[in-house]
Amino acid sequence: MADVLTIGETMALLTSTTSERFKSSSFLQKNIGGAETNVAIGLSRLGHSTAWISRVGNDPFGEEILYRLRAEGIDVSNVLIDQNAQTGMMIKEKVRGNQTIVHYFRKGSAASNLVPFDLSTEQIRNAKILHVTGITPSLSDSCRETITEAIKLAKQNNTKVSLDPNLRLKLWDIKKAREVLLPLIKEADYFFPGLEEARLLLGDEKLSPNQIIAEFLKQGIPHIILKLGKEGCITADQSNRFQVSGYPVVEIDPVGAGDAFCAGYLSGILSEKSPEKCANLACAMGALAVTEVGDYNALPTSQEINEFMNKQSIVMR
Repeated sequence: MADVLTIGETMALLTSTTSERFKSSSFLQKNIGGAETNVAIGLSRLGHSTAWISRVGNDPFGEEILYRLRAEGIDVSNVLIDQNAQTGMMIKEKVRGNQTIVHYFRKGSAASNLVPFDLSTEQIRNAKILHVTGITPSLSDSCRETITEAIKLAKQNNTKVSLDPNLRLKLWDIKKAREVLLPLIKEADYFFPGLEEARLLLGDEKLSPNQIIAEFLKQGIPHIILKLGKEGCITADQSNRFQVSGYPVVEIDPVGAGDAFCAGYLSGILSEKSPEKCANLACAMGALAVTEVGDYNALPTSQEINEFMNKQSIVMR
């Protein structure tokens, strides 16, 4: 039984070790990356049980993904090793300071072959929260059907649904994203859009944060957590609304901050914290996530996040 179950693609990740274009870099750092497993790792490090459903290829990249996730304490028992497709891959390169460009190699990947039959009804039934993103439905029709079915099963079994739109316009255009995601968003119990993502989904770049929240609440979503980047976030339901400030840090690598944010907020829910305290924890997690290179390397333990939030120094020896 897992507190949180996630579904989606995790890829091999190659990163230039210097602030050079990929073509000019002589050395690469090897890692893994995937929005859903970033959330699972964040939650696992905070002491929660997590599980992941996906497919990987029968190749060294797939082997490494499973190896690393098992080491993080994530249940991968329902991950299928696809004999007919390769594990997806992405490349990150830094240009002009800390600006990061991501290149995907995931068309026809093992995870893009996910089908509803790959789901474990028992895992969904036993989880407290199902966390999904808008990335997986963009990968293929069968992935869209799989996420739709997973949400349906969660609703039937009183499992809460958490959804981060995680718009990736390199994977699909905004018209298709709206067509697929807006119906799924209405089924979410906890919805985690970024400010610009929300404006894109609603088709109005001038909407204020409060207008965005009002629109999504009008659609019947119980809890909206609007991510404002370095400025923090707003968490809102029909009765309450709190704006929480971000935590100032030196940014090294921005990728994975939103996933860390979701992990922090979901941890707060599982620990029965108030929405305001959930938001504070989420902002702290998002801040720490950008302080090291890698999608999840900087994700803290419970002790580390408490020391960070309480401004305590960590004893190194």
